[in-house]
Amino acid sequence: MAPITDEKFNDLKDQYHQLEERVKRLEHSLKTGESKPSISESMRMILIGPPGAGKGTQAPKIKDKYCVCHLATGDMLRAQVAKKTPLGREAKKIMDQGGLVSDDIMINMIKNELDTNRECANGFILDGFPRTVAQAEGLDSMLNAENKPLKHAIELQIDDGLLVSRITGRLVHPASGRSYHKVFNPPKQPMTDDITGEPLIQRSDDNAETLQKRLGTYHAQTTPVVGYYKTKGIWSGIDASQEPAQVWKSILGVFGDSTGSSSSKILSKIGLR
Repeated sequence: MAPITDEKFNDLKDQYHQLEERVKRLEHSLKTGESKPSISESMRMILIGPPGAGKGTQAPKIKDKYCVCHLATGDMLRAQVAKKTPLGREAKKIMDQGGLVSDDIMINMIKNELDTNRECANGFILDGFPRTVAQAEGLDSMLNAENKPLKHAIELQIDDGLLVSRITGRLVHPASGRSYHKVFNPPKQPMTDDITGEPLIQRSDDNAETLQKRLGTYHAQTTPVVGYYKTKGIWSGIDASQEPAQVWKSILGVFGDSTGSSSSKILSKIGLR
């Protein structure tokens, strides 16, 4: 039997922690039978941040810990088009003509996910929307009508200069989406995926010039949206220049859940704690 590497061991440990959280929440619901919303049921939030800020790292952790759905609107739009749903066909027609998908279509896609996606029963994380104040107002109108108002708007804040160094050194395994960094998180072998041994690539748009343009657009769009959520009293800013583990602790603090998962007897017995 092949030895278990440290990397695989840590992956297994993370999976056990996630499963433990889910079991604990289910057991609590069965024991109490209470209708009072849990922290996950109030996990109706948007995650704001520029390219490279760490949304792709933190959103899955929130999703797994609190059993909520992660709605990345770009992925959602592509899925609707691929499935040829009525909204997807309407969106494709507009995109084929070179137009931008309307706010109404995007908001209806989000509504459809909330209505039909079972993972959204306990709450949701919105990623990539809204990008304008008009979209934020339209989203609020829909969510309030559904009695699902936003609870949190978390902004991952980071200096543009650090983002440039993060993005321009990024290496990607195309098949899995695994990412590395030439300096901060290099692969074990140069330009080679640690798991499969397949070659890594550097995306063509991961360069300083393209990123600066994207950041300029991002800041122009996002500053008014952040101001909107500040006036609503649900905005929180997180220093995303910290190590990912510290960013995670800061996010938990916003939710009033700074302790993370508690120890379990079974995990202690098998040495995963």
